[in-house]
Order: sequence, then structure tokens, then C-alpha cells
Amino acid sequence: MSGLTKSLEQIIAALGADSGTIHMIGEDGALHLKAASGVPEVVLNIVRTVPIGKGMAGLCAQRAEPITACNIQNDASGNVRPGAKATGMEGAIVVPIFDGEKLTGTLGIANRQERTFTPEEQAELIAAGRKLAHL
Repeated sequence: MSGLTKSLEQIIAALGADSGTIHMIGEDGALHLKAASGVPEVVLNIVRTVPIGKGMAGLCAQRAEPITACNIQNDASGNVRPGAKATGMEGAIVVPIFDGEKLTGTLGIANRQERTFTPEEQAELIAAGRKLAHL
């Protein structure tokens, strides 16, 4: 198990979530899946490479700020792509991973039930992301 996968599983457990992903920005400028836990294989195939600006992870990277959905199954914001609905998850958040001030990737976690992430949880995830940037 990679250091990123182990860290992701610790973050998921600490926040009482059910699944998660870590994407890092590649040389091509797109997000590339580096770690996942609790994500169905059919979804992994969809999210292995994510263009900046597409889906929750891509929008998070584009905006360099958290993107949340209380229930991705019923989301009407336009932030959630059809592939995300295939996860069966409801409450989800994606936060930017920063190395200093530089955006290097995204960290996403999700729950099977509806969930609104508190400002404290968002800050905790962003701090965790800063640590992930160095793994």
C-alpha cells in the first residue's frame, strides 16, 4: 500500500467517511488519480484522469477552493458529473492540495448518506492535503 493510500484511508476514517480519492496535477495539466479507497471500479475508470474544470475535482482545482455537495445524487448545482452519481455516495467534498501556495492536486472524500461538511472539517481536510503534497 502506498503512502498516499494509507494517508487517504486515515483521513477517511478520521472524518467518518466511506470513500476517497487523491488526484495530483500531471505534466499535461490534468488531474491524475494517485490513490483511492472505497470507490467502485467502474467509477475509478472514469476518474483516472480528470480535466481541470470538469466534475467536483476539476472544479476544485480550477477554483483552488473546496467544492461540496450535501447529496450528489440530487445535486442540481452543475458541480457534480454523472460519473460521480455512479459511486452511490451522497455527501461529498473535494479540497485543493497545496504545496506552499502552489496547487498540486485534490483530495476528495464522500459518505453514503447526506452530509454537510463543517468549516472546521474543511479546514482539517485542507491541512491534511498540505501534508499529502509531500508524500
